[in-house]
Amino acid sequence: MAITQRLTLDEFLALPDDKPALELEPDGTVTHKMSPQGQHSLLQFTLCERINHFARPRRLAMAFPELRTIFGGAAYVPDVSVFRWERIPRTPDGTVANVFQTAPDIAFEVVSPEQSPNALVRRCVWYVDHGVERALLVDPADQSVLRFAAGASPRAQRQDEPLDFAAVLPGFRLTVGELFDSLRLDQ
Repeated sequence: MAITQRLTLDEFLALPDDKPALELEPDGTVTHKMSPQGQHSLLQFTLCERINHFARPRRLAMAFPELRTIFGGAAYVPDVSVFRWERIPRTPDGTVANVFQTAPDIAFEVVSPEQSPNALVRRCVWYVDHGVERALLVDPADQSVLRFAAGASPRAQRQDEPLDFAAVLPGFRLTVGELFDSLRLDQ
């Protein structure tokens, strides 16, 4: 659902928090983030759990679910945002900041049944055009991942292909098949 009045970033940031989260498109359109359903939620959890289990002890990066990121004149809430360790916004006492006014290094969007895949493709392209190193569009219905990176054509990945996390998570390995296998509770 879009709010018909267009807002500036400052006007948007002055709005009260809402559930589901509000997002501000670059053109000033305000939308509600889609509420995650079962598969969507489990894929988010799996990505955060796997990435954080590997990256946090090594102080490489952290994955955050449903984190508002403000950059490029927009305010998005990617399903999962990954920030390199040294880029995680912190308060003066070293705790994680509440407001992230910088692009994540990796952004994941998971397609929900009621969402337009084309709208999410546009968003992933926008992410990469505005400083996100990798944007990954996860499609549970197709069991595929579409990878976006600056200067490269989008790449569809399936089955045993490893997801490419570039220099953000060196040594981390997760295949598309392993990601979607997390949806099966009988394994």
